Amino acid sequence: MSDFPSTGRRVLVSGASRGLGRALSHAFAANGDHVAVHYRSRRAEAEETLAGLPGEGHTLAEADITEPGDAKRLVAEAAGALGGLDVLVNNAAANVAHPPLSTSYEEWAAAFQQHTAVNLLGAAYLSHQAARQMAAGRGGRIVNIGSRGAFRGEPDHPAYAATKAAVHALGQSLAVALAPHGIAVASVAPGFFETERVAHRLTGDEGAAIRAQSPYGRVAQPEEIAEAVLWLASPAAEWSSGTVLDLNGASYLRT
Repeated sequence: MSDFPSTGRRVLVSGASRGLGRALSHAFAANGDHVAVHYRSRRAEAEETLAGLPGEGHTLAEADITEPGDAKRLVAEAAGALGGLDVLVNNAAANVAHPPLSTSYEEWAAAFQQHTAVNLLGAAYLSHQAARQMAAGRGGRIVNIGSRGAFRGEPDHPAYAATKAAVHALGQSLAVALAPHGIAVASVAPGFFETERVAHRLTGDEGAAIRAQSPYGRVAQPEEIAEAVLWLASPAAEWSSGTVLDLNGASYLRT
């Protein structure tokens, strides 16, 4: 096991203005780490996230990660504000419905372009630059937020499922490439979890059906996902590099 620190780390969380990104930021801050809260356009909500973080030394970081130059700037500015970079959590994601037979070709193409740009390319851009920061320092951790949908399919959100599968593959490739530099890379594959963005889907019959997917009869809370990410970013999890960790309450079991 390396001497990678368990607290006081410099952490960049993409897409951290609300939802899971806010829970991730809070989990790291409560652990004694220093967090760069990334946002693209939701500045007011990102400021709320920042204001709610325990501890000191946190910062806001704005960028459009679909633009290579902006993603590069984001990592450089986050590392500059924090004094380096030890952990990257690729959380920012697009997830817009586009069922194939009720979506026009133009909308279909736009959906795939959007999901690829945010979910896959954004993660790839940030990972490249973060890895360089980590390799020049004391090693590090990259944790990708993937999805259960990468394995079971998402009929109304196929681009989301496809790009999350690609994110899992990206993480495994990086795990092999970066291990000699003391950088561990892993992904989580959550099932349905409750955030502001999906609150409308958890009401009525649809909500009941979603909860019934798990034998626990509920969906996850963002804090449950964040705790798993916190562990994967820890010194103890180095030997888990390359893994894709299922976090779906037994709602989908893969072999």
